[in-house]
Amino acid sequence: MPDQDVRLQQLQIWLDEQLTKLFMAAGWGAVPPSSLTAASSDASFRRYFRWEGEGRTFIVMDAPPPQENCKPFVDIAALLATSDINVPKIYAQDLERGFLLLNDLGSKTYLDVIDGDNADGLFKDAIDALLAYQQLPMDAPLPSYDVALLRRELELFPEWYVGRELGASFDATQQALWQQASNLLIDSALAQPKVLVHRDFMPRNLMQSEPNPGVLDFQDAVYGPVTYDITCLFKDAFLSWPLPRVDAWLQGYWQQALALGIPVQGDFQDFLRASDLMGVQRHLKVIGIFARICHRDGKPRYLTDVPRFFAYIEAVLARRPELAPLGELLTSLRKGGEPSA
Repeated sequence: MPDQDVRLQQLQIWLDEQLTKLFMAAGWGAVPPSSLTAASSDASFRRYFRWEGEGRTFIVMDAPPPQENCKPFVDIAALLATSDINVPKIYAQDLERGFLLLNDLGSKTYLDVIDGDNADGLFKDAIDALLAYQQLPMDAPLPSYDVALLRRELELFPEWYVGRELGASFDATQQALWQQASNLLIDSALAQPKVLVHRDFMPRNLMQSEPNPGVLDFQDAVYGPVTYDITCLFKDAFLSWPLPRVDAWLQGYWQQALALGIPVQGDFQDFLRASDLMGVQRHLKVIGIFARICHRDGKPRYLTDVPRFFAYIEAVLARRPELAPLGELLTSLRKGGEPSA
């Protein structure tokens, strides 16, 4: 029997025990007949299931150790809940085995429902949640986006995309261009004011919920650049928006953040430049991650979104001449073989 099936059996036994306790404590009577169906999966090893029975629903997370660690999720959920951000409530946990029983924030992500007509309203709610997030005091024992982390993320691009997907390696000239570009991106990120950073604040991790949005996938939170999450929200892996509309949303966020005392750059053009460069750092990282998910984890479908990230980078290159070394590098890689999807 496959390991996952064994885990599912263990999960169901644990879930039955926890629901019996929960129903008894809440005075709901006996646990009713129910179904357990796959709710979603993601690029990690985590799986999610939805339990449904007589009008009640719960979400069950299966995060197999040693690949996944539930403790950061539990700790950061508690931190975020202090700010009335709508994060999953944890009813039961078994950190040793990687099982969590959560409330159900809904079945529709922003990615499922967002379109050109409703985007302004959905993003307004998302920005309100992000502003609450960024006003939290930075006193939790979380890591910082330091030089080592930023560089480690960037190096995923040459290691996994260039090395494994393109089957190439940098020559001396390309390596020099890469170092120039990397140093610029890292210096820009480190120069920014710091706040609590979600690291994946994008439509796929926001649920259409009440209150809106429900926020998921926050377990990798760090303290880092103030532009990171807002840039991530609008320059997403799975859908793109016209650049003028993105710039207008960014300006609206910047004005609100400034008024709330969140430490954004004092001049919008400085903020926009920092956002552009922060985005490029993330885009290069994500291209590397998607190549790694394909070649290491056997999930090639993520590579179909790689061209979207190259398009984001090209848009920034067009208005940030200081990134010319990166443009030269990407052109040289294309000459060796078009970036593939």
